[in-house]
Amino acid sequence: MPLNKDCAGREYPPITTEVTLEAMQNYARAYNDDNPAYFDASRAVGIVAPPMFGVVVTWNAVMGATMDPNVGADLLRSVHGEQDMEFLRPIRPGDVIIAAAKIASIETKVTGETMTVEVNARDRDGKPVQKTLFSIFVRGRRNRDVAAAEPRIVEPDRGAPLYTVAQTIDKDQTFRYAAASGDRNPIHVDETVAKMAGLPGIIVHGLCTMAFTSKVIIDNCCAGDPTRLKRLRVRFSRPVLPGQTITTKVWSDGERDGRLVFAYETFNAEGPAVIKSGLAEVTP
Repeated sequence: MPLNKDCAGREYPPITTEVTLEAMQNYARAYNDDNPAYFDASRAVGIVAPPMFGVVVTWNAVMGATMDPNVGADLLRSVHGEQDMEFLRPIRPGDVIIAAAKIASIETKVTGETMTVEVNARDRDGKPVQKTLFSIFVRGRRNRDVAAAEPRIVEPDRGAPLYTVAQTIDKDQTFRYAAASGDRNPIHVDETVAKMAGLPGIIVHGLCTMAFTSKVIIDNCCAGDPTRLKRLRVRFSRPVLPGQTITTKVWSDGERDGRLVFAYETFNAEGPAVIKSGLAEVTP
């Protein structure tokens, strides 16, 4: 059954999350990030959450929309397609975050359908904290004739990257990330279910891979200061498997609206890209 396009524009009740230091630090450890900004209480500016911790405080809101039975999404045929996050102010221990989701769009593509959920997170005073666009792709039957005529996205040749960083995914990464993020989709922790979904086995959460790339950007483009990262956008192009080594290449892409802009892609050890069209916006 196709997705119910009548659900486009539907809004869902806000969900409140109280932020704890333990939850923030567990999330950082779940993707192997030991940045002192997340752990050192002696810092003059105090401890902040990893920017990608926004996943935790918005996850239930996202799931409330994507799992709405009126929408009709088949989770075994669904993959996370894109993620776009704007970091409007740092999250700190003790914050109370209210996240409200709405279905921004439902569209039919050549090989399936896409649904984008927009989530706006605010603090208890109503001030914006983060904005997220979460897009899923629901696989359908492939029309080969039409698909052959569809233009393929080709990444530009950007020359030599500014930074090239390799990171290894731990064998137990998906289990740790599932516990810290709240994303317990069985394709990340249950071999049998993953294979039922047509996968080679357990795959790494797309958002976990994105969190790994956020560390690359913060360490290299933000001089280790996570509060300088203002936006991160990715397109997930291939699953990552536990135990694999991924390599992220980062290029300068100029300036926009007073921010430094970086483009990046992430590759697995065999060469194919697992993240394409990566974009980061950073304050100088």
